[in-house]
Amino acid sequence: MAKVKIAVIVGTTRAARFGHKPAQWIADIASQRDDMLVEVLDLHEYPMPFFDEVASNAWVPSQNEAAQRWQKKVAEFDGYIIVSAEYNRGVPAVLKNALDYAYPEWNNKPAAFVGYGSVGAARAIEQLRLIAIELQMAPIRTGVHIQGADFMAVWKGGRTSRNFPSSSRTQPICSTNSSGGPMR
Repeated sequence: MAKVKIAVIVGTTRAARFGHKPAQWIADIASQRDDMLVEVLDLHEYPMPFFDEVASNAWVPSQNEAAQRWQKKVAEFDGYIIVSAEYNRGVPAVLKNALDYAYPEWNNKPAAFVGYGSVGAARAIEQLRLIAIELQMAPIRTGVHIQGADFMAVWKGGRTSRNFPSSSRTQPICSTNSSGGPMR
């Protein structure tokens, strides 16, 4: 039986970003499974301009070479884990742009979300679920939210992504239901 191919997408490109840490953490965990292949996709390696095509690539082929390369790469996978920050209560622009540059490549594939920051990117993930539905993806109900003291400890270098969760006393990650509340 063929292994399922999963992309872990780093949803920010800033020099001071944090997203590569939880992306690698998730990829390391998923790679321990023998039924899937996991690859980290870094948007930094796909420098697409703000969407400036005639139409979605569902209707007209993209002209931008980076976008074409992105679409080809996205099409290789059976599902996605999107790692995102939250900027001003929303999705990072570079991530939204990357999602917009592909359309048929996303269709009928599952999407999971990992958020980080003071509220674990809860609002950005809520928006990502809506975007995923519009792209005809199948977003999963729960999300992983790295927030508060646990986020700050890793961001400032006290702990590494290799030791999420940090201890039995705290919950550095939290699964939430579709309304953003904790799973019980």
